[in-house]
Amino acid sequence: MKTIIQLFENSVDLFGENPFLWEKTNSDYQSVSYQSLYDEVQLFATGLFSLGIQKADRIGLLSEGRNAWVLSELGILFAGAVNVPLSVKLDAQNELKFRLNHSEARIVVVSNNHLEKIRSIKDQLENIETIIVLDKNIELQEKEISLSQLLKMGEELSENDKSKLKEIQKNIVADDDANISYTSGTTADPKGIILTHNNYASNVYQASNLMEIPASFKTLLILPWDHSFAHTAGIYSFMLKGASIAAVQQGKSPMEALKNIPNNIKEIKPDIILSVPALAKNFKKNIEKGIKAKGPKAEKLFNKALEVAYKYNDAGWNKGKGTRMFLKPLYMFYDKILFSKVRENFGGNLKFFVGGGALLDIELQRFFYAIGIPMYQGYGLSEASPIISSNAHHNHKLGSSGFIVPNMDLKICDDNGNTVPVGEKGEIVIKGGNVMKGYWKNDKASAETLRDGWLHTGDMGYVDQDGFLYVLGRFKSLLIANDGEKFSPEGIEEAFVDQSPLLDQCLLYNNQNPYTIALVVPNKGAVLARLKPLHLTLESEEGQTAALELIQNELNEYRPGGNHEDMFPHRWLPTAIGILPEAFTEENKLLNSTMKVVRSKVIDFFKEQIDFLYTPEGKDLFNSRNKENLRDF
Repeated sequence: MKTIIQLFENSVDLFGENPFLWEKTNSDYQSVSYQSLYDEVQLFATGLFSLGIQKADRIGLLSEGRNAWVLSELGILFAGAVNVPLSVKLDAQNELKFRLNHSEARIVVVSNNHLEKIRSIKDQLENIETIIVLDKNIELQEKEISLSQLLKMGEELSENDKSKLKEIQKNIVADDDANISYTSGTTADPKGIILTHNNYASNVYQASNLMEIPASFKTLLILPWDHSFAHTAGIYSFMLKGASIAAVQQGKSPMEALKNIPNNIKEIKPDIILSVPALAKNFKKNIEKGIKAKGPKAEKLFNKALEVAYKYNDAGWNKGKGTRMFLKPLYMFYDKILFSKVRENFGGNLKFFVGGGALLDIELQRFFYAIGIPMYQGYGLSEASPIISSNAHHNHKLGSSGFIVPNMDLKICDDNGNTVPVGEKGEIVIKGGNVMKGYWKNDKASAETLRDGWLHTGDMGYVDQDGFLYVLGRFKSLLIANDGEKFSPEGIEEAFVDQSPLLDQCLLYNNQNPYTIALVVPNKGAVLARLKPLHLTLESEEGQTAALELIQNELNEYRPGGNHEDMFPHRWLPTAIGILPEAFTEENKLLNSTMKVVRSKVIDFFKEQIDFLYTPEGKDLFNSRNKENLRDF
């Protein structure tokens, strides 16, 4: 099977009566079977055909994760068209307008929550002919039709036209474009990644070799559905196996949907959850908050249980081996009285998380492994559809990004493009059916990234003796000392933020400078809580000095004599620390829609602060600027 059409049709034949989609609109989750969805998809496709959509036309899709999202994507593909999935976090004037105009989309499909965004720019959308509104009871404006109207148009299409559409569907081939997925907008001009039917089909089969998904499995698809990770590892991987996906119960705002997640997990009782670091940290914080609320004794017991579990599990692959076997009775005891209760909050059926996105801190991996729902870290990027490697239930090593998917070549290359030996660091370069066709209307970027069929990821990593891939970070984010030595800062930044309650965000910088600096966003609540017993506030200079000392002490834990002294090479630890006047947010464009820090924009935004940190005054932690920023934060 080389197309999504064939993948879905095969699943309908094999699992027609199985539930595929679960959605909660009123009091309970209701399911839609593979066969029912297929029938509706055909109507959606015929509706598009009646609007004059032709093969390879682009159609934008802007909606929260819901049944209608999958219906729309499949309907677009069954019409022979190309879906342009759009993040609900994009702003209208810049980001949405650029993507819809750049892709030359003829139609945009949109939910009511985001209809106003499209209406505000529709006069500036050069190619949009029709706006399909997914929700009912909306007062439609010019160019707009409802989903129900579209499906009715599909029903009324003549038999002659239906047979013409059938012919189009039969002639959809592996190399036909399926999606144009835009990069997260970390630059002013995001790139449109062209993913073909074969790219998705190949990656779904590759991913299916990493972990077993029986037809009985369910997942609550928490991640945005336009993300390639949720797309492949969620929608299509579960489709292949006849399993089912549930949508988070939507509200009128993203915050409302976020609040529904804990209840939805208990209702759906998922077997697997796809996660990203930001979500994992949130889950961990909520677990710790729940334990803390039970009092000091419960907290102490839980921490003791974690300590035992960490020793027993070690790196995962060697869990309970050697002398660790003697810890098993104690671990099982703690699991019964503590960890099993935590798992009940995740529905009771959760076997594991699959972690994608940025680097996942090993402490997070150890934590979830300890409580009995491991978070198996994977690695990928949208240009690879996106899965390149992953840990799995049967084969894993904590701290790694897992083993490589089958039917794909991977090599680690030096600066000259030569393959380096096992264990040596270099750029991760791959080749396979999952590698994108190129960037839409951007031959220059395509030629730079794709060379002789090989995708140059721009990520640094190495493969160990056991075949596990370790991803060390983006080349573009490397710290470069004045002697030319390079180091990836992401692990250090993660550790600082994850292990210190006083730090909310941190970015390290060194571009051929004498020393590394840290741009720090403090957690004001945590800082004030530490100052309270000293009867100090951030209003006084004494309080500001004490707060800076507290932050410095946290970072000193990574220096000689500290609890984490062996974690990182000391030369890369920050010599100067700048307290920032504001956090990295989506509003100030310092976080992208996937909640990743946009390094280049942070560096531009705080250029003056960075320059100041390389002066004698700035090097002094207790400078007036740090004190002012702490006071005003």
